[in-house]
Amino acid sequence: MPDTSTPQYPETKAVLRYSHVSPTKVRQVLGLIRGIDVDEARDRLRFCERGPAGPVRKLLDSAVANAEHNNDLPPDELYVVRAWADEGPTQKRMRPRARGRGVQIRKRTSHVTIVVARYSDEQLELRRRREESAGGTAEARRRASRRRRVTASAPAEEHDHDHEHDEAVTTDDATAASAEVEAVDAVDAQPEAEASTSDEPTSDEPTTDEPTTNEADADDEEETK
Repeated sequence: MPDTSTPQYPETKAVLRYSHVSPTKVRQVLGLIRGIDVDEARDRLRFCERGPAGPVRKLLDSAVANAEHNNDLPPDELYVVRAWADEGPTQKRMRPRARGRGVQIRKRTSHVTIVVARYSDEQLELRRRREESAGGTAEARRRASRRRRVTASAPAEEHDHDHEHDEAVTTDDATAASAEVEAVDAVDAQPEAEASTSDEPTSDEPTTDEPTTNEADADDEEETK
């Protein structure tokens, strides 16, 4: 951890005033980034699940921007020297309760301050050696990890392509098999159709002529006469 008591380079700070978060909650988040470099502090705040992590991260970005534009300091050589939260004014509100009573609510506010500074030359040299022994900077390690993941996923994609080709071949085989089954069913249905045709009466067989209803009525009238 760098020596935060006497930095060799000018300090740069950013202040967030009247934040609607209690100082106790903000101090818990500030304790995660105090005394570490800016990149690691941003990573910790990004994955922190506490509510004040978002405003504190914006305040840290503001402090880094101030150091870069006002003091011409490189952002990758900065670290958090100090970070604290002071209590601001308390807003008092009333909450209605039973029997016409009211309970007082205290809405706390806080003033948050983050101070950043540049590492000394000895600390930068020690940091560079440590990164080289670990395999490069954090950004280089992230890029190498991404390349490894991409390389590992390449055979899986080829394997998936083979599966898709196998599925297409299986679909063609199923279509051909269903066509063969339909052809066999058509051949089996032909004898049944011939048998049903032979059972029907042909036109050569004699048919009996039955009198129609009008002819029967006419015969009955003649008999009556």
